[in-house]
Amino acid sequence: MTSHADHSPTTHHQALIVVDVQRAFVRGDGALPEAERLVDRTAELITRAREAGALVVHVQNDGPAGGDDEPHTPGWELHHPVDTGRGEVVIRKTHDDAFQETSLESVLTTSGVRSLAVCGLMSEMCVQATARTAVELGYRVVLPYDAHATYDIPAEPGISAVVPAAVVSRVAAWPLSRDADVTARAADVGFTAPGPGPTVP
Repeated sequence: MTSHADHSPTTHHQALIVVDVQRAFVRGDGALPEAERLVDRTAELITRAREAGALVVHVQNDGPAGGDDEPHTPGWELHHPVDTGRGEVVIRKTHDDAFQETSLESVLTTSGVRSLAVCGLMSEMCVQATARTAVELGYRVVLPYDAHATYDIPAEPGISAVVPAAVVSRVAAWPLSRDADVTARAADVGFTAPGPGPTVP
């Protein structure tokens, strides 16, 4: 695996992947502990990506029947509006990794994207899995630390006390830092429009 440690977090990225920012996880009693911060930072990233003409991809998890994010229930709906007039895309998934059994790689390739930012939830699950696959596929990846979040891990007798969400997010980002850019602030992530897509012979 090629290391991207020499890449600056301020490099302008061609796409923003917004992972699972759905109402069940950011509103109401079931919201993440840091939901307010998460939606503020992801909204900031979306605004800047739009202004720069970067591709914005909204990833939407299809949860199981009876789950908080069961398809077509209120909790399943995306929190941030999708601007289809700007060519924004919604990718629905059933696995942690937004690339697995979806059209995400095809969308990025067709759009000429080679560098991207990943944000959203949950840090140790869908965000980490999606960012890792993006790196493995050869994309230059940045993960702004204040733009992903998760839940506390509950206490388990004989194993550990409660693990705070902030600690879980830090641990999730740590192994990615060898091959992706992990920057402290969403404000440090810049965007640019994608280049031309691949030439068809």
